[in-house]
Amino acid sequence: MAMLRRWLIILTILVSGPALASGGPLGIDHRLHYDNSGIWNRSNQNVLMYGTIVTVVGSAIAFGDDDRFGDTMWRSVDAMAITAIGSEAMKYTFRRERPSQTADPNRFFKSGGQSFPSGEVAAISAAVTPVIAEYGSDHPWVYALAVLPAYDAVARMKVRGHWQSDVLVGALLGTGVGIWASHRDSPLIVGWLPGGFRVGYIHHFK
Repeated sequence: MAMLRRWLIILTILVSGPALASGGPLGIDHRLHYDNSGIWNRSNQNVLMYGTIVTVVGSAIAFGDDDRFGDTMWRSVDAMAITAIGSEAMKYTFRRERPSQTADPNRFFKSGGQSFPSGEVAAISAAVTPVIAEYGSDHPWVYALAVLPAYDAVARMKVRGHWQSDVLVGALLGTGVGIWASHRDSPLIVGWLPGGFRVGYIHHFK
């Protein structure tokens, strides 16, 4: 888990950066220069988010819990589902306005505020963490998956969808739940489903 901590430190450095005027709960929040072009385009963020969901859920169903990779994917499904619930609950609790709505990062508990934390960064962090935990020691290149939530964090700030503390807390939430899911005796959601999901469709039709 040392590498997971390292990428969170790197993410902190990436998203905080120097600012003349900062605020928010961690004192690092400030608007970035708006950029919705190139790799930061919102459509690319959507491709990453929905592509992650389709890949994780599709792989979990295809390979099943009896397969090592399938089991890992089911743990990612657990982590993403629980993270989604947690992040939505926090959004409705804190009701923070987005940088697109205000230049003041201290505007919490406002009608229509949905900025804190970043649900997308949380979800992608939750998706990749079980994979890194399971395969990282055997295949160090797997740690490169940490680039995905790091990219999304910067991209969400570039289009003024979130503040720095939004994406940091989202990353911490998703990573924490992902670590929890990785250490369970068995995946949670697959235990509620019919046995075919344990075998997986690839193995079932062999």
